[in-house]
Amino acid sequence: MTSPLVLTSARPADLEERVVDVGSVLRESQVEEVLAQLDHDLVALAPVKTRLREIAALLVVERLRRQVGLAAEAPSLHMSFTGHPGTGKTTVALRMAEILHRLGYLERGHLVAVSRDDLVGQYVGHTAPRTREVISRALGGVLFIDEAYHLHRRENERDYGQEAIEILLQAMENERSNLVVILAGYRDRMDEFFRSNPGMFSRIAHHIDFPDYSVDELLEIARLMVRRQQYELTDDALDALRAYIERRMRQPHFANARSIRNAIDRARLRQAGRIFDRGGLLTRDDLMRIEAEDILRSRVFRVDEPDGQPSAGATA
Repeated sequence: MTSPLVLTSARPADLEERVVDVGSVLRESQVEEVLAQLDHDLVALAPVKTRLREIAALLVVERLRRQVGLAAEAPSLHMSFTGHPGTGKTTVALRMAEILHRLGYLERGHLVAVSRDDLVGQYVGHTAPRTREVISRALGGVLFIDEAYHLHRRENERDYGQEAIEILLQAMENERSNLVVILAGYRDRMDEFFRSNPGMFSRIAHHIDFPDYSVDELLEIARLMVRRQQYELTDDALDALRAYIERRMRQPHFANARSIRNAIDRARLRQAGRIFDRGGLLTRDDLMRIEAEDILRSRVFRVDEPDGQPSAGATA
């Protein structure tokens, strides 16, 4: 008697149910430590930090999917960072490069920060090798292009910026598994740039806006800066600094945390001059303390100084 045919639903061995551990990936990559350091280093910026955590979570899950044999195509991670100078864009780009390296997305995890002058040549045949050399240096890491809208100058028909853009577009597609490009600048000008370059817009997966800091947040940034340098602001100095910030924010070229850093540096100069002129014996507290007069009598209160003018590769 012939045995009946039995159909089974057994799955191949490589598709057996598997268990993966999120914690093991986090421990191995130490991504949470990078995110915690970012949270410690940067005041406020909650929406920015949330987006970075989401990107890290996506990459962790993609890694887990690969471990169980699921489709896990590497996502496009080219980004646009918009906001005023001094809002932390460069700092976040550095942390992003580190996260991507730890999770195996980028080989090296370094940051190459450039501006138009590093990419666009002055004569025919000069732009292509310059742009390709920068891309070569950035492979395995993040290419951060500050004030990226300067690459496109519609008013100049003989401008070579479009050639650089076309080479970048090709690299963003062909090298997407080992290169992340971050374009940075003022939001309105970046919007105009993307309208003029739809091909570039289509390759940007993440648009992250960096808000300006409030007065209280800038004061907290000042406290962190002086603490790291082992200085202390007296209560009167904090009051004087708050008055400066409120005035400075209404003036041209204000640059958020960058303007605060410049203000603290000038106050340190005044403190050093005050101590030097006084002479005599000094205690540790004397050397650490920044007084109100170091704020009020220094150049800090010259609110017309262009300490916040944007400079290439310096948007942190």
